[in-house]
Amino acid sequence: MSGSAPGRSEHTRRRGDERGPALLDALLEDRPEPDLVARASGCLDVPEQGRYAVAVLRGGGGDRVGSVMEAEGLRCFRRAGADREIVVATLDDRDPAVFSALLARCCPGPGGVGPVAEGLARLGASRRLAEVALLTCLPGATEIVRLEDRLPAALVVSQPELSARLVAEVFGPLLALDPADRGLLVGTLETWLECGGSAGRAATSLYCHRNTVLNRLRRLERLTSRSLTRPRELVEMMLALDALRLTAQRT
Repeated sequence: MSGSAPGRSEHTRRRGDERGPALLDALLEDRPEPDLVARASGCLDVPEQGRYAVAVLRGGGGDRVGSVMEAEGLRCFRRAGADREIVVATLDDRDPAVFSALLARCCPGPGGVGPVAEGLARLGASRRLAEVALLTCLPGATEIVRLEDRLPAALVVSQPELSARLVAEVFGPLLALDPADRGLLVGTLETWLECGGSAGRAATSLYCHRNTVLNRLRRLERLTSRSLTRPRELVEMMLALDALRLTAQRT
């Protein structure tokens, strides 16, 4: 009898190990299963009300992800799909930026990180928003992006029909231009925004004169019937620009 208890204990542990991934998948997919959170907590040996980070990676990092996370004291669970990988890590009291930085060290990217899941029951919501964050990455990107850093672009990609209408409304006349001409104006606007609205810095980055930048921006304002000096119209231009870039990557 004394030798049979360890055998049952080992069998129970193995059953838990086998069921854990399936329960984690159910959490990530928000399946309405009875007592799912409690069962997953027991099988995975993690707290129901802990803090968790969730990432969706298009370029997975393989086994290196787990070793890097665990070296920093974060328990890590990986779920691989056909074209992406989901990574869940325990955060405890750590800043979620630590998780993103660790992923950037060991993953080729791109990847999206959702908001902190406050409890196992929120893993599905965090996974969905991590998917949205991933959609904000342009073709060829290798970055790991957090949803909190991409909220305007995330808003755009999560509403494709409205985004298409926004592009047509704001950039309609611009889209009728020759592609090279359109690209010049769009590229100037992007650079000017990246330079904090400084025509001088944008000119340095574009290897042209400051007046050239200003002339292009004025032409853009005439084409769109919007002013870059009016906050509401500037916001419209910025959202339309995100929509234009993110639509182009899917066509």
